[in-house]
Amino acid sequence: MGSANLDLTTCRKNSIIIKTVVRITQKWVRRFFVDKYRTFLQVVSAGSFSSASRLMGVAPSSVSRQINDLEDDLSVQLFHRTTRKLSLTEAGQIFHERTLKIILDLDEARLAVSQLGAPSGVLRVSVPSGIGRELVISVVPAFLAEFPGIKIVVSMTDEIIDLVEDRVDVAVRIGELGDSTLRARKIVECRRLICASPQYLKKAGVPKTPSDLHQHSCLTWREHPGYNVWQFRHKGRTQDVRVSGDFFARSADLLTAAAVAGMGFVLIPDLIMGYELRQKQLKPVLTQYQPVPATSTLWALHSHQRQVPPKVRVFIDFLVAQLSKAKYI
Repeated sequence: MGSANLDLTTCRKNSIIIKTVVRITQKWVRRFFVDKYRTFLQVVSAGSFSSASRLMGVAPSSVSRQINDLEDDLSVQLFHRTTRKLSLTEAGQIFHERTLKIILDLDEARLAVSQLGAPSGVLRVSVPSGIGRELVISVVPAFLAEFPGIKIVVSMTDEIIDLVEDRVDVAVRIGELGDSTLRARKIVECRRLICASPQYLKKAGVPKTPSDLHQHSCLTWREHPGYNVWQFRHKGRTQDVRVSGDFFARSADLLTAAAVAGMGFVLIPDLIMGYELRQKQLKPVLTQYQPVPATSTLWALHSHQRQVPPKVRVFIDFLVAQLSKAKYI
């Protein structure tokens, strides 16, 4: 009887050990292969082992080793390798299509579970130079107070960027959007205003009609005079006014600063001049005349085609809620 009990106890212990080993092995195998699949997808997206390694933050030799191991596991060649080019083989193309779906499904499953909790993590946001300050003043403090689990990293650039390659979660852009696979959501229509500083208006006078701008310094984006035409609509009629001045800049921030310094008029969206308008450092003129176009659209862009991460979703929702009610004049 004692021997039977001992055998039963031993069997139970062995069963527990076997189950534990199987569970650990399954977890190891799953992580091992998923990591290889992600590395494979990163190489395809980046176009080279070295670029993929930089994006992943690992040594090129590590990326190369994982791809070699994966090819050995599959007993096929996934890439054509030359000194100048890396391209998928036929087997690689098939594997890429299937693997991409697997990883997307895994990410969606993880995301669906993560959405049960409060949004958290690091949120990387790209904004144009003219919008960064207003974003920090009007949006960021209240957003961080409402979502303490999120940390924001803001980069400012007026250049077109690759959100995936630059690891950007949300890009805020203003104006017309080009063709893109990115998903875009309109945040708000920003009213375009003609403004100057009080000291400039005191010195040079207040224009009564758009034609009066011929006699004033106008701060513009381009130095070529043929491009500097401001268009207005009033009582159903459209008028083109060729403007000129002594200062040009390809930065809305610099144009705003120049206007505050008393150098002339600017014609830009109110959001960009938000702080200066609230502080009465700039004053709108010719408000009865509507610039053409009357508004510039502010957009939020992201690269997520299916499930949107909670931190991205709540940030874009917050942008819409805060900026749609903002008043500058």
